[in-house]
Amino acid sequence: MENWLMYGVLAAVLLFFFFMYLMLRRTFQGFKEGFQQSKKK
Repeated sequence: MENWLMYGVLAAVLLFFFFMYLMLRRTFQGFKEGFQQSKKK
């Protein structure tokens, strides 16, 4: 039973970090694109 709990917590942490990585990458890409567009003007 404890093993299932440990795996559940580990999976939740991995999913959380994966979600944070995707959000940071998306916001960083948007920031970079906006910076390039403002540079062109």
